[in-house]
Amino acid sequence: MRILIVEDEKKVAEFIRKGMQQEGYAVDVAYDGEEGAYQAENFDYDAVILDLMLPKLPGLDLLHKIRVRKPSLPVLILTARGSVEDKVAGLDSGASDYLVKPFAFAELSARIRALLRRGAQESTTLRLADLEMNTATRVTTRAGHRIDLKPKEFALLEFLLRNAKRPVTRTMIIEHVWDIHFDSVSNVVDVHINSLRNQVDRGFSVPLIHTLRGVGYILTDEAV
Repeated sequence: MRILIVEDEKKVAEFIRKGMQQEGYAVDVAYDGEEGAYQAENFDYDAVILDLMLPKLPGLDLLHKIRVRKPSLPVLILTARGSVEDKVAGLDSGASDYLVKPFAFAELSARIRALLRRGAQESTTLRLADLEMNTATRVTTRAGHRIDLKPKEFALLEFLLRNAKRPVTRTMIIEHVWDIHFDSVSNVVDVHINSLRNQVDRGFSVPLIHTLRGVGYILTDEAV
């Protein structure tokens, strides 16, 4: 899952970025409205956290641009403007949710998870064969045995499960699991795939994670 933070207060942006990364999200940050508009338009995000009081382009104007180009993209407004009028204006302008500063990170994280579930229109449980992941509790099991995953491993397996039985390229994985500063020449994707194989497939007669030569990977319980 990849999130865009549009926030001009660098300490606040860094606080949110670190927290979201610790939970396994890929995170990009824009410090003004124009940069936020550029990134939202040119990159694929699963959610946006948007401040209202931004330099160069106000938050509501940016929200309008997002809604024109990507009407279903979840956008959470995070702002110090907490009057009823401000909240109504934000929600009427197309915000998916509205949270007032100061805020608790746990609440922000929970609201983002709720938006992602709502946007995907699916339950919190992802399954393929005997592999099961609960994206709310972040518990993963295979054949009832718990698999303890690091944040990036969880994010990678979640992406594979959301695209189960469909080929995914390394570029697709990088775009959804890592951020725009990631070195695409690195072999970190292959390293994480190998780590997942050791935890998901080792000891089972039916492997689920397969390499497609010249393409990328596929998560499936069918013959490849």
